[in-house]
Amino acid sequence: MLSIIIPTLNAGKVLQPTLRALATAVNVPHEIIVSDGGSIDETAAIAGDGEAIFLETQRGRGRQLAAGAKAAAGDWMLFLHADTSLQCGWGDAVQVFVDDPANRYRAGYFRFALDDPARAARLLEGLVRLRSRVLRLPYGDQGLLISRSFYEQLGGYKSLPLMEDVDMVRRIGRNRLQPIAATATTSADKYRRDGYLARPLRNLILLTLYSAGVSPRYLSAHYR
Repeated sequence: MLSIIIPTLNAGKVLQPTLRALATAVNVPHEIIVSDGGSIDETAAIAGDGEAIFLETQRGRGRQLAAGAKAAAGDWMLFLHADTSLQCGWGDAVQVFVDDPANRYRAGYFRFALDDPARAARLLEGLVRLRSRVLRLPYGDQGLLISRSFYEQLGGYKSLPLMEDVDMVRRIGRNRLQPIAATATTSADKYRRDGYLARPLRNLILLTLYSAGVSPRYLSAHYR
């Protein structure tokens, strides 16, 4: 069985389409765990309507992902952001990945797309493809598919307030990250709000500082 783990915090506006897209994979036995960090909106109700397990835990995406994995029953786990919807047919692509014995100690990620027709969105998608292919550095909004045995061997997600996805893929290693033949479409609201130049630039600065050894807790305190 596949366990799909979604960290949330007041995700009521974006969670419903994510759950709806997951329901299209009727051929893949799965459970959905919504690992919540203290939402005060309708997130819990939407999770219930989507037949997801609602797990209340401490705030912080690293903590929430780790808590969701601990509660999961599946041999494989898919970590997915609340504002990211998988394309129709994603289940078949995941099944192909899971059925390959060579992937038992590898991890998979999806193609990145944004729900915005703007030219700036296509440019950003291209940059993400380049980053994923050359640097083998997919971010959390591309999902992460990993076997439980490999996840546990790596020590799982750390309780980091920021950069938990970068920390995980670095421990996985460049040669053990593989693309999955399906697309994950993420909400572009944060890019429309912060700017298609300003937000990626901020993320690059944070990544550079983190790579230079700056604490994720310090970066999180200045993230906004």
